[in-house]
Amino acid sequence: MIVSFSIQNFRSIKDKVTLSFEPDKSDNLAEYYLIDSGAGEKLLKLGLIYGANGSGKTTVLKALDFLRSLVLLPVTQKQEKLNFKPFLFDVETVLQESVFELTFIYNGVKYYYEIGFTTDAVLHEKMNFYSPNKSLVFERTTDTDKQLAFIKFGDKINIKKAQEDALTANTLWNATVFSGFLKSNVDSKELRDATDWFGKVLRNLIEPSTNLTSSISKQLESKSISSKRIIQFLDKADFRISNIHVEKETVPTTEEFRELMQLIVKQVKASAPTIKMDDFTTRDEIHIAFEHEVYHDGKKMFFSLPYKDESEGTQRYFQFSGLLDQMLSHPCVRPIDELEASLHPDLLKHFLLLFLVNVKNSQLIATTHYRELLLEKDILREDIIWFTEKKPDGSMELFSLNEFDSSVVRDTTSIFNAYRSGKLGAVPNLNNYYLESEDGQE
Repeated sequence: MIVSFSIQNFRSIKDKVTLSFEPDKSDNLAEYYLIDSGAGEKLLKLGLIYGANGSGKTTVLKALDFLRSLVLLPVTQKQEKLNFKPFLFDVETVLQESVFELTFIYNGVKYYYEIGFTTDAVLHEKMNFYSPNKSLVFERTTDTDKQLAFIKFGDKINIKKAQEDALTANTLWNATVFSGFLKSNVDSKELRDATDWFGKVLRNLIEPSTNLTSSISKQLESKSISSKRIIQFLDKADFRISNIHVEKETVPTTEEFRELMQLIVKQVKASAPTIKMDDFTTRDEIHIAFEHEVYHDGKKMFFSLPYKDESEGTQRYFQFSGLLDQMLSHPCVRPIDELEASLHPDLLKHFLLLFLVNVKNSQLIATTHYRELLLEKDILREDIIWFTEKKPDGSMELFSLNEFDSSVVRDTTSIFNAYRSGKLGAVPNLNNYYLESEDGQE
């Protein structure tokens, strides 16, 4: 699970900002909001980020997603650039390094990871672990003139000199030590834990345009997620869906696809001789249909409706139900941008309550404009609420609701009214509705 994540000089973020999942001292709703990290400390399992459009709230999630890509989808050649932008509204930051710091817990061990990089290279990396005292796992530096990485391991890390040399040889100057580890015949518990966490726990960013239908449908067909639970989620949300029908059909691929794969097979034949064109002549399609329970003249009847004919809200909630089942079954960290997209406010609240009541070992990080949730003081902890605001220099500021003193937020204060009125910031500064005419008059 994530303890904290800091970002500096990345997209709209100029100065260092930190998102933390360390709870305050309040016991309010602790059984629903706090999870046992396995390392002797409790962590929050929900973080909600509010802010005006263009204020930078999505950048926090994109930074986490970019870090995941640096580890799991590294560049493969020295001349490749890292695909990101530093803060561009400053002549100095354009030339400076970007820095991420991530503290996370996996298999009962707390890790701290830091990385500094430019579009050309990873300049430095460091990872520590706490057991319980801080110990160095590795420290990496880069000679940018020679385009070479150098790695030094801590005294408590059990790794042989030959393995250290192999890992160094496989770590490109523009890639992380983790990416070098993943393609080396080297074992290290600490590096294995870290790469497993990025691959199995931290999941990719879900945006409003992300269509999860295919992946959720495949997992339903393979029974890696529970159709019984999905039906239960949909039923509790009043969709009147009593069953899900899943069918797999093998269909021929298109001629254009086969031609493309033929070119690819020719290129990779030497490194993967077992690949054959026969593998690409057909593909599997998963078809989903929902069985709806309706009443005619007092009689219960069932009608099947193809998934594509369902409303966008039904489709979105089906996809979120699949995510919820995953979070119930496997500990994970789920970043979601614009959580409320295509969902009725009551459905969104219902989804969050299902998550809080049932999920025990996963975290959800989401941006949202659903400010009505701030009315629900009886189901809300203040330490899970964050705000983003654009500063005069165009950079983003990230701050927690907990940072406001009692002069702004009291126990009797309506957080919703305080936010809506602008007392908490993070709202658009709108002007009047009148346009200037061509002669400069309104």
